[in-house]
Amino acid sequence: MTNIAYFRVSSVDQNTERQLADLTFDKTFTDKCSGGDTKRPALNDLIDYMREGDTVHVHSIDRLARSLQDLLNLVASFNAKGVTLKFHKENMTFQAGGEKDPRQELMLSIMGSVAQFEKAMINERQREGIAKAKAQGVYSKERSKKVDREEVLALLESGLSHGQIAKKLGCSTKTVQRKKNS
Repeated sequence: MTNIAYFRVSSVDQNTERQLADLTFDKTFTDKCSGGDTKRPALNDLIDYMREGDTVHVHSIDRLARSLQDLLNLVASFNAKGVTLKFHKENMTFQAGGEKDPRQELMLSIMGSVAQFEKAMINERQREGIAKAKAQGVYSKERSKKVDREEVLALLESGLSHGQIAKKLGCSTKTVQRKKNS
């Protein structure tokens, strides 16, 4: 029986220090990307790694999924593999092979719906911000193409953070990350 932690933050500039800070685990998996879908490297590695009898610990429901359907599918697939899933912030445990608690199932659906709503609101604000930036002539998808990968790598090597590089080059931290990984 392995105690496994899954951490997720939305960008490379964020850290996971507040998630399950006081606990220790046998194995950890960390994603630094959106939870809008399940195409995440560490999540997929976790799914491949986990075995019957393991317990996966997640700080909160929205760290695992921002889509209600993805959340319900993940919980069901973990349990089907014989893996227990524990959400610490919500104090909810979905025991593999255990009897389902209808109240807990309801709370999972409600909390998953809230996470999905939050993601939709984030996307809406992002669209509004892009529209405003376009109207002011500030936004351009072409701008990321103008950022030189070698310059990004050199600045990273010099010790600058993603945020500092983005500010220096006049682009987003996501552009810096894309150039670093391309």
